[in-house]
Amino acid sequence: MKKEEHPIIKEKKHKARRRSIQEGIFAGASQAFGARYFSPFAIAINSSNSLVAMLSSISGLLGPFTQLFSSRLIEKHSRKKIVRNAIFIEVLMWIPIIITAILFHKGIITNILPIMFLLFFGLHLISANSAGPAWFSWMGDIVDEEYRGRWFSKRNLLVGFVIAILAILSSFLLDYFKKIELAMIGFIILFSLAMISRFISWRVFKKQYEPKIKLKKDYYFSFFSFLSKSTKTNFGKFSIFRAFLSFSTAIAGSLIAVYLLRNLNFSYKTYMIITLSGTIFSLSVLELWGKIADEFGNYKVMVISSLFIFPIPILYIISASPIYLILVPSIIGATAWAGFNLAAGNFIYDNISSEKRGLAVSYHHMLNGIGTFLGAGLGAILIKFIHTGITPIITIFIISSFLRFSTIILGLPYIKEIKDKKTSSKKTLEKLILKETKPTLIEESQQLMSIKKYIFEK
Repeated sequence: MKKEEHPIIKEKKHKARRRSIQEGIFAGASQAFGARYFSPFAIAINSSNSLVAMLSSISGLLGPFTQLFSSRLIEKHSRKKIVRNAIFIEVLMWIPIIITAILFHKGIITNILPIMFLLFFGLHLISANSAGPAWFSWMGDIVDEEYRGRWFSKRNLLVGFVIAILAILSSFLLDYFKKIELAMIGFIILFSLAMISRFISWRVFKKQYEPKIKLKKDYYFSFFSFLSKSTKTNFGKFSIFRAFLSFSTAIAGSLIAVYLLRNLNFSYKTYMIITLSGTIFSLSVLELWGKIADEFGNYKVMVISSLFIFPIPILYIISASPIYLILVPSIIGATAWAGFNLAAGNFIYDNISSEKRGLAVSYHHMLNGIGTFLGAGLGAILIKFIHTGITPIITIFIISSFLRFSTIILGLPYIKEIKDKKTSSKKTLEKLILKETKPTLIEESQQLMSIKKYIFEK
């Protein structure tokens, strides 16, 4: 039987959850202005297709590798301190990226700027990922298990809405500056806004409540110990499955920007609308994904969403019509990945105890990152050396789709739902889906109103 929490602790957790949503909105704004435009920026400074693919490859390995080491910081420092320090360094890392755009605009050392950006991109990744394990552990302690799916869907809903709207609006700004042949000025403005937004999210953490964590003496286990037992535990099998899915996804995912911006020659506006319009649609069903996960288990959500993930690359090459790309692959892909990522995150919480959560998630991300690194790396090699009658990117998309299907069919049956989900005859999955839900975006927009008050707080 679960121990009843003290009312003061419950109230602190409630406020912490609200602040986490506020922080997430500003972090999302930073992503919309910055990270969403890393690949377009690399293309704009004349990076090769292989180097653009390398961004995903480096991201896949360097981020999780950083978390592998930062996960042990919890032993000596509070999670709040770890997260705030890491985010502050991330804010500073925007400066050299902005300088890269300024140098290209001035025509200074333009031939080596793609490599310089790759270096600064890596440093940005290291700082951003250092906070990962501590943040994941921290959130697990302020969000109770019984409504974890609904709460994270609520947070993801608001953050995703902010990312989608701001990223699309930013594309109009970029297209305007590109039209007047000042594209780099547009990138400088966006990256500056990304830095400011992340700084505000750093400030929010200052007043965030952090429950104390007690680490048992035997809590630590090495990455190699995790690997050796991975085929025998439910979480280990899930991590292996996720790594292979990341591998098959990254082969094509690293080249979507190249396909849309170079092969189809779309504008920044069209590119961003295609890649994010589906996200806006998926937000309307995100709360439903959370309810299904809470009622019927995260495993069922992963199964359902996975069936729509594998054909996404092929859907992209059926037609070059922007309307088709917006309505079919974008909507299907975003909706499927929204459900899968929500369920996958909650699945980790279900399978790992609180004191081992930061460590376990870093190992999970490490395997996931290796898969992304190898997949994106393979994509970079294939785009350079494939010479067939078919456009190389189309061939790569077909390969990615086939490997996704194989991973899902072979991997998912080995994973089990850890929580016992029992449903009565009156509450079926069909009834839950057909049940009328509240207009979440309108209801949750009240959270946005609190931002204005926060910004002007002393």
